Amino acid sequence: MQIKELSLILQFKNKSMRKFFPIIIVSAMLLTGCANEFNQVYKTSDYSYKYEYAKECFMKGKYTRAVTLLQDLVTLQKGTDNAQESLYMLAMAQYLGKDYESAATTFKKYYSSYPKGVYAEMAQYYIGQSLYMSTPEPRLDQSQTVAAISAFQDYLDLFPDAKYKETAQNRLFALQDKLVQKEFYSAQLYYDLGQYFGNCTNGGNNYEACIITAQNALKDYPYTSMREKFALLIMKSKYELAQQSIEEKKFERFQDAEDECYGFINEYPDSKSKSLAEKYISKCKEVTKD
Repeated sequence: MQIKELSLILQFKNKSMRKFFPIIIVSAMLLTGCANEFNQVYKTSDYSYKYEYAKECFMKGKYTRAVTLLQDLVTLQKGTDNAQESLYMLAMAQYLGKDYESAATTFKKYYSSYPKGVYAEMAQYYIGQSLYMSTPEPRLDQSQTVAAISAFQDYLDLFPDAKYKETAQNRLFALQDKLVQKEFYSAQLYYDLGQYFGNCTNGGNNYEACIITAQNALKDYPYTSMREKFALLIMKSKYELAQQSIEEKKFERFQDAEDECYGFINEYPDSKSKSLAEKYISKCKEVTKD
């Protein structure tokens, strides 16, 4: 690059910096000013002013600041006219700030403190909603999912004509699907482990575990959309269990596997796995025909 060209570029950069430098300074001054104002409000003993400022922060979507102020105010305002609103607003600020676990705890606190309060119905709904938002993906522990189901069920029981009745019901279906998926992954894992763990030559423990897990899931969630997938796992596991069985158990287990295959075809005549079921039946008959 020529020296002249480099000089021109540097001059352009210097002019650009001079143009934007005042903007940077003004922005920094505004941020510092806002921070100073907030610190003054936080330290003030004028609780009415602090409360109004917290409401303003909430309305402007500054949830972190609102939470900081309201956490002090909910204690200071106990027994006052603003007590209910400040506690509910704290819970909502936590929820909207995506601190769902804290929100669930605060909504619970509101409902236990004010079961007949102005925001009682909404607090009960948001207990479930906060837990719902913090539930993990199906492969992980589902304790939070179970808690969310319980919370939404409580909401529907306590408020049968609730404002968000339909939403709560849909949440329940979604949460139950998550539990079903968890059970399916567990059953699938047992099937995939097959004979690698457990004494399969003397009983096929993993296949038995797959069968039991899948059967329990169908019992607990009879209307699940994953019903065919569970039925397929049961059928495949019973066949593999028969294959791996010791001689004195083979006839009984192949007979059970054959019956399972017929049951699968009857329930799912258009299934993509129908040909597999028919193949298993043919194999089973090689043992059961005698």
